[in-house]
Amino acid sequence: MTQTAPGPGPSPEPSPAPMPASGPAAGTDSTAGAPHDAHPAHPVHPVLRVHRIHRAWFVAAVAFVTIIGAAAFASLPGLLIEPLHEEFDWSRGTIGLAVSVNLALYGLTAPFAAALMDRFGIRRVVALALTVIAAGSVATVWMTTSWQLILYWGVLVGLGSGSMALAFAATVTNRWFVARRGLVTGILTAAGASGQLIFLPLLAWLVENHGWRPAAVTVSLAALAVVPFVWLLLRDHPADIGTTPYGGAYTAKPAPVPGAARRALGVLAKAARTGPFWLLAGTFAICGASTNGLVKTHFVPSAHDHGMPVTAAAGLLAVIGVFDVIGTVFSGWLTDRFESRRLLAVYYALRGVSLLFLPMLLAPTVHPPMVFFIVFYGLDWVATVPPTIALCREHYGEDGAIVFGWVLASHQIGAALVAFLGGLARDAFGSYDPVWYASGALCAMAALMAMVIRRRSTSGAGAGAVTA
Repeated sequence: MTQTAPGPGPSPEPSPAPMPASGPAAGTDSTAGAPHDAHPAHPVHPVLRVHRIHRAWFVAAVAFVTIIGAAAFASLPGLLIEPLHEEFDWSRGTIGLAVSVNLALYGLTAPFAAALMDRFGIRRVVALALTVIAAGSVATVWMTTSWQLILYWGVLVGLGSGSMALAFAATVTNRWFVARRGLVTGILTAAGASGQLIFLPLLAWLVENHGWRPAAVTVSLAALAVVPFVWLLLRDHPADIGTTPYGGAYTAKPAPVPGAARRALGVLAKAARTGPFWLLAGTFAICGASTNGLVKTHFVPSAHDHGMPVTAAAGLLAVIGVFDVIGTVFSGWLTDRFESRRLLAVYYALRGVSLLFLPMLLAPTVHPPMVFFIVFYGLDWVATVPPTIALCREHYGEDGAIVFGWVLASHQIGAALVAFLGGLARDAFGSYDPVWYASGALCAMAALMAMVIRRRSTSGAGAGAVTA
């Protein structure tokens, strides 16, 4: 159905001179068959249509760069474990606890951040979040005890990064796009991987050659550098500049929603009464456990245990980031065309198989089978995000971004548990192998859970309308 954009939407292009309602085309003599000029004093020139890039794509570009700038914090935890263990003699379990607090708050903050964006606007929330990340990261330079690591890196950076989480990408996509939502979600999700690609080699080099403190300062500066960019260029809603969402009709900007915390909890209460929510939360918890909690946190120290230099292991993680960009964007394209739950089942099954083989591939040097694992795992890294967001939108409509925030909270809780338990397992068994095998089995379970999610039979958006 074609919709017309009323109100203060973009003004139409000027029309040419009035044309006859019927009969031969203008500029043709209907009696003699010879062309003539109907208005010789004012010849009619053809209207040139200029196809401009829709403003939504500029907003998406700003969001992409913002997520890249904030991604430095996610590149550092795996590089900190060995240096902090050597300098302060803290156990890997203690360091893993700080990382787990960070990951848990990253997820638990997301649904409230989505509601705060509805209340105060995207720009204000994101600018404040970046400032908090910068403050928490730079404060670690002066820490002397483990509780300070938990406070600065765990609490402050966790709260700030949670407000910059994937709920930010979901909010931007929901407000600015009607068409191409899957593709845009994939692109914005890939921004985190792009940031990892940019920062991991640099931070690994800094840690190896100058210690961990310059790396922490770099994370702080990267977050601060993006704040002016956000404040000057990011816009909260298409109506702010009198335009339409990409592929949709003009809609007035909704009034700010008071009671952000109350709304986030209310949406959770409604969604928790439906089966798809728990299936999505369960699968995404396993996603977090097998990516941020395991590979991003423990791959570098695990590879180092097998004699691989830290810079080489960090370089492999950066390569994962390269293929993550490709895989996530491609997953967004697929999400626009295929059933999301089937995509999730395939992604989790393939990830589980790859993790089961990883312990056999770790060695002092990088060899072809390890390169194959890195490429394969990179393509699958966060390919789960576009179909998960699409399922949240499909089942929960306008509340989809907040519901995804809660689903993301489960993702980070899973990541936090494995970040902590992985460190304990290394202290207890002297090896990460049991954690790799357990994660592979969990991914197989997630594949089965994804297939249980039922499709909606209608296009409604009610949170309580679906049960699995």
